[in-house]
Amino acid sequence: MVFSINQDVLLDTLNVIQRGLPVKTPLPVLNGIKLEVFDDHLVFTASNTDIAIQTIVSDESLEITSPGKVVVPGRYFIEIMRKIVSSRVEISLIENKVMVIKADRSEFKLRVMEAEDYPDVDFLDMGQPIVMDAMTLKAIIKETNYATSQYEKRPILTGVNLKHEDGKLYCVATDSYRLSQKVLPLSDEFEPFNIVIPNRSFDELNRTLDNIHEDVSMHISANKVLFKFKNILFQTRLLDGVYPDTLRIIPKEFPIIVKFNKDELLKAVERVSVLSPREKDNNYNIVKLNIRPDYIVEVSSTNNEVGDAVEEIVPVEDVFGPMIKIAFNSKNLTDALKAFNSTEISINFAGEIKPFVLKGNLDPDMLHLILPLRIE
Repeated sequence: MVFSINQDVLLDTLNVIQRGLPVKTPLPVLNGIKLEVFDDHLVFTASNTDIAIQTIVSDESLEITSPGKVVVPGRYFIEIMRKIVSSRVEISLIENKVMVIKADRSEFKLRVMEAEDYPDVDFLDMGQPIVMDAMTLKAIIKETNYATSQYEKRPILTGVNLKHEDGKLYCVATDSYRLSQKVLPLSDEFEPFNIVIPNRSFDELNRTLDNIHEDVSMHISANKVLFKFKNILFQTRLLDGVYPDTLRIIPKEFPIIVKFNKDELLKAVERVSVLSPREKDNNYNIVKLNIRPDYIVEVSSTNNEVGDAVEEIVPVEDVFGPMIKIAFNSKNLTDALKAFNSTEISINFAGEIKPFVLKGNLDPDMLHLILPLRIE
């Protein structure tokens, strides 16, 4: 196995493939990257228990002298490529045991593993794919993934639910205290599906999609989903279990709706949160929102040990409806506000102890729901 390639092309490939390397694994060979050299292209593969990534390299700078395949220690290989300052590298294999990396005056030798010892990874692309542009997929991830649970008590809530029914794609995440939902049109020509993608997989996919400006094909199978784009295959396992029916918890009637400038509301809540008391068990900041009789909105916090904070906000439109006072986890609100592209946000109140819903003027396909906190 002998080939040479521009260093920046190889490093860009390795920066993608590294997302498939495990943090810990009982199988040492998975710490490596499988490299297959063919007559006119390279194939890199990395896999862990959650995701598998494969990239195909056929760059014009690639020159192949002889084919072969091997498993190279992943993190060492990547670190070497990052440190090399040469514009071009040459890689060869000695007796299938040592990889030699030459770059100008530098030479590195890495002990390698047999490619036959690497587990087979099936990238399943059966059936008709769902095709969407990369920006839409990144928007789904941005607007939902933050609301997933970070705790393993209910594993199904650590993922984002993608469900296709009635000509719509419902993308939902909840940790049981907040909920984010994005709804997109999806043709009935696709079979109905109901899957849950782990939040960590979505995080890695989001990073992998950086600088991608083309369509992504999504292939769904029984326990995996494969995303194909550019020269990359990104496959993730799916979470087992039944995702809760979240549509039934979204209120249908809102006696009071208040519209805010998003940035003004966000900054006010962030400032007030500095002095807000933290809930002992969950370590979050408690903030109160009060609609006064003059329809000025007060955002406040009270901390018996440190002090108080209060800020007044004037809604962007006249408010009609009953007065209301509600308390909430400030992080839930600030996370939701940051997910919106809108300049104006409406908070739709169903009652003081009922969930309230956020909607944006420029985001008609999404909503965020937050459960209030009971306080004395």
